[in-house]
Amino acid sequence: MISEQAEKKIKKIVKPRITFFEANPEKWTITIRINPMADEKYIKQMELLLCDRFGDTSFAFPINSVNKDENDYWIAKTQVSLSPIQQRLFERDNWDFFVSVSVDKLLLDQVYAELDEAQTDEVPVAEREELEDAFHLTIRLHALRPLQSLDLFSLYDEELDKMLIPFYTKKRGLSLRIEEVHVMARIDRAAISRNFMLSLEGHVVFPFSDVLAKPDIQKKVMLVTGEEEVIAEWRAENVERPDLTEEAKSIGRNYDWAGFSLVIDLKPIASQFADIAEPMLLYFRLELTHKKNGMLYSERPVRILARRKVITGRHIINLNGMKKSLIVKRNRNHSLAFRIAPYTIKEALKGKARRGMNRVKKSRAFTALYHRTFQMLSHLPMKKNLVMFESFFGRQYSCNPRAIYEYMREHCPEYQLIWSANANYTDLFEQHQLPYVKRFSLKWLMLMTRANYWVTNVRLPLWMSKPKHTVYLQTWHGTPLKRLALDMEEVHMPGTNTEKYKHNFLAESARWDYLISPNAYSSEIFARAFGFENTMIESGYPRNDFLYQKNNQETIDMIKERIGLPKDKKVILYAPTWRDNQFYGKGRYRFELDLDLHRMQEELGKDYVIIMRMHYLIADNLDLSEFEGFAYDYSHHEDISELYLISDLLITDYSSVFFDFANLRRPMIFFTYDIEDYRDHLRGFYFEFEQKAPGPIVLTSEEVIQAIRNIAASGFTVSDRFDAFFQKFCSLESGHSSEKVVKTVFK
Repeated sequence: MISEQAEKKIKKIVKPRITFFEANPEKWTITIRINPMADEKYIKQMELLLCDRFGDTSFAFPINSVNKDENDYWIAKTQVSLSPIQQRLFERDNWDFFVSVSVDKLLLDQVYAELDEAQTDEVPVAEREELEDAFHLTIRLHALRPLQSLDLFSLYDEELDKMLIPFYTKKRGLSLRIEEVHVMARIDRAAISRNFMLSLEGHVVFPFSDVLAKPDIQKKVMLVTGEEEVIAEWRAENVERPDLTEEAKSIGRNYDWAGFSLVIDLKPIASQFADIAEPMLLYFRLELTHKKNGMLYSERPVRILARRKVITGRHIINLNGMKKSLIVKRNRNHSLAFRIAPYTIKEALKGKARRGMNRVKKSRAFTALYHRTFQMLSHLPMKKNLVMFESFFGRQYSCNPRAIYEYMREHCPEYQLIWSANANYTDLFEQHQLPYVKRFSLKWLMLMTRANYWVTNVRLPLWMSKPKHTVYLQTWHGTPLKRLALDMEEVHMPGTNTEKYKHNFLAESARWDYLISPNAYSSEIFARAFGFENTMIESGYPRNDFLYQKNNQETIDMIKERIGLPKDKKVILYAPTWRDNQFYGKGRYRFELDLDLHRMQEELGKDYVIIMRMHYLIADNLDLSEFEGFAYDYSHHEDISELYLISDLLITDYSSVFFDFANLRRPMIFFTYDIEDYRDHLRGFYFEFEQKAPGPIVLTSEEVIQAIRNIAASGFTVSDRFDAFFQKFCSLESGHSSEKVVKTVFK
């Protein structure tokens, strides 16, 4: 393959940008602007690719025409014919658009000629001559501002009762998403007057063309808390929007009465929260009511989304001698929100300074300076006995780093032990009275660059150049079932591709001096998949010492009492893994709950409770309010080992948690509703999971319930396959793994 610098150069030469999106019921026409430096020959050979996020399905569309505009840019047009592919589009959740560029030797030679000598060292000339005559480079397709409102062109599938919505991502990439049918509410303008009257103007989009054509539809705006408790509600006035009808005329949609407006007196709302000492956010929702089959029907309330970052300015109101600041703004998830907070000049100045500093910190210049400073400070003399710990990016006090820390705190008093803590999770470290430093702070910079030891269970950023004096202990965080790193055929994660992911993983693993392995099976896989050639410590996992040392009724009852679980019911732990292809953006994954909690509560609620533990990469917060007393969300519980200990039964899928849970010799159920996609498209397995899993494999919630009943009838005994599984994967565990690791590394 070509070097990373050459790939970037080709992308810079082409730099495709969407300028216009047109739609009609039969096709989408996409206009793409391309840099003047690109050769017309290569533009005509380009294709538009529509790819699903599983990576196993794509559709290609040729360039139909190429012309120059008045600024000498190339303007290319391509068409997506909907009829042949529309049914298949609804089979996936998300699709992304790319441009495929054919790269031949002539273009490659031109690119390398323009790169300096240092950059071309990665691919010698002899190797470049051996490349195929042509290969295809895919480039993510982004749009130029101003961005169109693409949700006007959503498609509706009557049979599936779902809609397909084109949209632009935060980075202006063109994508599609499949969702249940719902109203889409947008805010166009918001302003607060001097007497604290909030004016809102917006519009709604709905895939049924006749609904918004009538002036008698009703729109209700509600203000709710984070728990969806309604604080106030108002009837909005219908506003004619012929401009939207004109924009959507190519698909025959009528949005004549899609607009709404209303004026809200904020004083009564603010008075309800006059005594608050901390900032509070309330959220706007819109409910659309229309005639359906001759009767009024209300669609479910939806978030009102905002396009601009800050909608109104800050307004100060005096409530019984106490000043509060009022602002209507766009929240992180683009929801329209009302913020009320205590106000003093001192706090206002501090807030302004903090926001200014945050803008500086997010700038490319500051980031580059910070990375360079890290490299420079890494040459300072080391602090011989300083050990820096980190678990899951500084968000937890857990896992193998915690077990090693607690052993060293008791047995190695000569060492200085400090935790790296994410700034949003410092309360956790203070609660445990742990010595910590905020991750990426200046103090953290000084400590990380001078520490003699790093101990972590996930990868560290590559810009953190490891000082020569530092010993890097990588504990990792699970026994591998699904394929890892170099063993993965395809990578479906946001912000990377397969080749880049593997290259970065190799660069990271080359920095590890020690790697902990829980068993011989893992050692073989880690060495190959991570390209690891340094010292493997085959000791069992330190985090599992807890399961051997604290497995008694007194500890179990104490944990249940502390976290608020009943002692008279059996505990089911549901701990699924994440899916590479289910994400909102880089580093932010989602999870779709396929377990039917309604049915489980109905069938099992008398004798059981279920506790949910989502993977650390999953961004969603579960809403379990309707299952109070039966289902509990402990996704943010600091240490999953405590949840293992109190659980009578584990339900999981492909997560490595079952390797650890097996140390307790308790039954497990494997709820693998998507096993074909996961096995064949996403990851693949290292062994015959379906034949050797130490518990029943089930595909539906009904089968989960029946498996639980079968286990209960057997007296909660383990599967017939359990003993062989335990011998292979858990035989090194004895409650002394932390000791083995410390005596190996900290000599």
